[in-house]
Amino acid sequence: MIWIALVALSLLFFVVLGIRLFRKFTATLKDLGEAGDRFSAFPSVAPASADTDGTGYGSGASPEPGSAVFASPVAMGHDYRAAKAARKEVRRQRRVQRRLDRGQPQRLHDIEFS
Repeated sequence: MIWIALVALSLLFFVVLGIRLFRKFTATLKDLGEAGDRFSAFPSVAPASADTDGTGYGSGASPEPGSAVFASPVAMGHDYRAAKAARKEVRRQRRVQRRLDRGQPQRLHDIEFS
C-alpha cells in the first residue's frame, strides 16, 4: 500500500515538474520572440545625440545601415578618415579644456593662435 502512494506522489511530482518546465519554456520563447521583433528592424530615425558622438555625421546625416557594402572603397576610406579626424579633434578639445580647468600648462600643438 505504501508503494502505491509513493509511486502516485512521484508521478504527481513529475507532472508538476513537467508543467513548470513547459511554462518556463513558453515564457522563454515569448521573450525571444519579443527580442527578435525589437532587434529585427533598424531604426529609421537617427537619435538626437548623433551630432555629439564625434563620428563626423552631424545633424542626423548618418548613412543607412548596410550601405557600406555598396559604397566605393574610396568613399568609405574618406568617411573613415573624416570620422577619425573628428574624434581626434573632440578628444583634443576635451584635453585642452581639462588642462585649462586644472590650470596646467598647454602644449604648443594644442594652442590655437588664429
